[in-house]
Parts: sequence; structure tokens; C-alpha cells
Amino acid sequence: MAIASVSTITSSSPLGWQDAIERGFERAKKTLRNITGLQVVEEKARVEDGRITEFLVTLRIIFVLEDQAK
Repeated sequence: MAIASVSTITSSSPLGWQDAIERGFERAKKTLRNITGLQVVEEKARVEDGRITEFLVTLRIIFVLEDQAK
């Protein structure tokens, strides 16, 4: 029986939302194993002097917990 867990992370990029998603996913892969999916929960942008300076995303990373040997 597989049991999944969800970790929520926020990532940013000066280039765009897609890049922010990919940066967040790449970082999550360094810590979490058995990732099976992700959900983009929120997209925001930081604005300064009438220009978008940073794109931010909140992601839910779904991963399967490993079985512990008894």
C-alpha cells in the first residue's frame, strides 16, 4: 500500500512563472524522493517602478513515502 505526502514550497524567478516552477521542482528533487506530481497553487508577481521584477509560484509537491523495513 502506498501512502503519499504533500510538501508546499514557494519559488521565484526573474524570468517568468514557468522558470519559477522549474526552479522549485529542481530544488525539491534534491530533498524529496519518489515525487509523483506537482500542483501550481498560486502565481504572483512582484512589481517595482511599474515593471514586473520577480515571478513567484507556490507549489504542492506530491511524493510517495518509502516503506520502512520491520
